Amino acid sequence: MANRRFLLTLSRHYTCTLSPNPSLHFLKTIPHLLNLDLPHALHRLTPKCPHISTILTPNFHSQFSSTRHFSSDQRDNTDNDEEEDDEDEDEDEYEGSCDDESVSPSNSGHARIYSPEEKEEEANAIGYKVIGPLERSDRVFKPYEPVFAVVQIGSHQFKVSNGDCVYTEKLKHCEVNDKIILNKVLMLGSSTQTIIGRPILPDAAVHAVVEEHALDAKVIIFKKKRRKNYRRTKGHRQELTKLRIIDVQGIEKPEPIEPEKEEKVRKAKKVAVAA
Repeated sequence: MANRRFLLTLSRHYTCTLSPNPSLHFLKTIPHLLNLDLPHALHRLTPKCPHISTILTPNFHSQFSSTRHFSSDQRDNTDNDEEEDDEDEDEDEYEGSCDDESVSPSNSGHARIYSPEEKEEEANAIGYKVIGPLERSDRVFKPYEPVFAVVQIGSHQFKVSNGDCVYTEKLKHCEVNDKIILNKVLMLGSSTQTIIGRPILPDAAVHAVVEEHALDAKVIIFKKKRRKNYRRTKGHRQELTKLRIIDVQGIEKPEPIEPEKEEKVRKAKKVAVAA
């Protein structure tokens, strides 16, 4: 039993001294092991311990000459490999997203150029048509007329009369001082008659002039989720277009009553009520 233990100790120290691992070279400093003829001692002890004779093979030194990797090193290497793979995938995804963004027209540096046909189609879809710029010689502003119209611009409806001012969402493809026609007229009315469309009146039109492109007052959007430490504050200013109504067409306009006739009509009504 003692011989077996001694043989195992010798073999372990001998393999450590032959190993290229620098962390095991401290065993070479043991003085009582340097003067031993380890192969001769192993040869003398193997008849008493035959189960250890398998250690003395020609590949004995080559078994321990190869470098060893600790489990922690292997795990670190695999983690590093996984991290590198993740970084490569992230880079590929980022490059792909950059390519997609570069292709999209909204993120490109150049604004989209519309053809005249496309501008006209979009304007008709919204409910207006651009005639041209307002000139100094034009006398478009008229006195008030007792006629009203209900027009649709985009998704909103407005009741307008001659001389009214309307704020709508920003109209594309029109500039300040442009004359436009609002062609989606839903209803016309006066003091004597009313015309209702199904849903639009084809022969009716409302003329207007673009006076200004402006921004509406700021609206604060505040979001909160209680007990979640979530608060978001955001502001928004809607883009608007200011329109001045100059004419309503498609209905018979009553003749304006002179002030003297109005007074006579009022007196006649008072006399009839008194009688």
